[in-house]
Amino acid sequence: MKNATPVFYISAAILAVLVLFGIFLPEQLESLTANIQGFLSNAFGWYYLILVTIFVLVCLYLLISPVGRIKLGKPDDKPEFSRPTWLAMLFSAGMGIGLVFYGSAEPISHYAVSSPTGETGSEQAIRDALRFTFFHWGIHAWAIYGIVALVLAYFTFRHGERGLISQTLKPIIGKHANGPIGKVIDIIAVLATVVGVATTLGFGAMQINGGLSYLFNVPTNITVQFIIVVIVTILFMISALTGLSKGIKILSNVNMLLAVLLFGLMFILGPTLLILNLFTDTVGTYLQSLARMSFRIAPLNEENRSWIQGWTIFYWAWWIAWSPFVGIFIARVSRGRSIREFVFSVLLVPSVIGFLWFSTFGGTAIMLEHNGLANISSLALEESLFGVFSNYPLGMLMSIIAMTLIGTFFITSADSGTYVLGMMTTNGSQNPANVVKITWGILLAATALVLLYTGGLQALQNTMIVAALPFSFIMALMTISLIKSLHKEAKLLGLTGPSKHK
Repeated sequence: MKNATPVFYISAAILAVLVLFGIFLPEQLESLTANIQGFLSNAFGWYYLILVTIFVLVCLYLLISPVGRIKLGKPDDKPEFSRPTWLAMLFSAGMGIGLVFYGSAEPISHYAVSSPTGETGSEQAIRDALRFTFFHWGIHAWAIYGIVALVLAYFTFRHGERGLISQTLKPIIGKHANGPIGKVIDIIAVLATVVGVATTLGFGAMQINGGLSYLFNVPTNITVQFIIVVIVTILFMISALTGLSKGIKILSNVNMLLAVLLFGLMFILGPTLLILNLFTDTVGTYLQSLARMSFRIAPLNEENRSWIQGWTIFYWAWWIAWSPFVGIFIARVSRGRSIREFVFSVLLVPSVIGFLWFSTFGGTAIMLEHNGLANISSLALEESLFGVFSNYPLGMLMSIIAMTLIGTFFITSADSGTYVLGMMTTNGSQNPANVVKITWGILLAATALVLLYTGGLQALQNTMIVAALPFSFIMALMTISLIKSLHKEAKLLGLTGPSKHK
């Protein structure tokens, strides 16, 4: 197979075994992943919280440090994209199916089903629901993406390394980055990426099924989800084979248009003033309690601890598993930016847009329930968004736009995922062979279906937490490697130490 490396064959073989295991022994696979997930959440919950907070602190340090002036590229490199286009690409990279899936579902769950701190259904629960949703989708999430993207962009564009995770560790492991140790690192990155993208595709299939069920009484089962995945797989294969510049670019533009249209309709038709007030108030409480939430593990409260494991730890694992995929994409479009501009834009701009999104969809869902106008929390997670729409004019139109948006996000996630996986398994090739991309496309779809078949949402979450742990260690090493290399370069450039005043 053209350009394929041992990383491709070994990763594909491991995933093929996982898929076959899920097909022939589904109950055993679900039991195994649930047991491992339970152990990891209990034993490593503290580790995830500390590690992700360190990523935030490193990003903030780079924002104010003199090394922030260093460019992601050669000194005379200019940014490839205009700033508005670049910011839109950053947002669309991280704003996938998950934001649509959880837009109403997460805030309403925190408010009415299981509140993180207060009594469900109370005014305190409203504040907590949005504050913790902001926490899960805000600065911490983007710091995870930002670190991986920054490390890749720095070593690829400034030092001319191949766009592989293993190559970013040369300052620590030296020549071993090109040997068996480097291959193992790249295989772990590939496996984390597959599980991360497959989980997102699973969410997408569930929500399209949920929308069809709520609107047209289509049954919610694995058969319908299988048909959805097969149809979307065929569509994203067509998109993938047209190439990055055509397929992903066109679909990314469609995504942003549909997302803006859906957001605008909900913002105008929903409780607009309340949305703005909730957004403003929650941003304040989020910033005030950021340190407390970052380290909250509830060692003496089993109920709160269980909530943290089911939500916060799951999210940190999800972002870590997605980070090689999103990181490579963000790195690729960020050449020519300074580190300071990169960190500021990646951390803050998408976070604020996400906060507005959740204030609009989540705030609307909560107020419908709080005022006794609807019982959104009784719906399945994948149906809650459609339940919100049904209470407003143009509800059917918004539901159709939402399902179309999920479909296009599904296609772009899988399309970008096959490209990134192809790149990671062909020695960093910018144009992986079509047969490699098709192989990854089939394995992504098969992995998503197997996880849905073995236990639906819970199986998706379990596998995510298991897959993310090994890559989290690699992320820690990547961060050390970046800081080490930046400080060495800063001394040479006279950005730090006595020479900076010369």
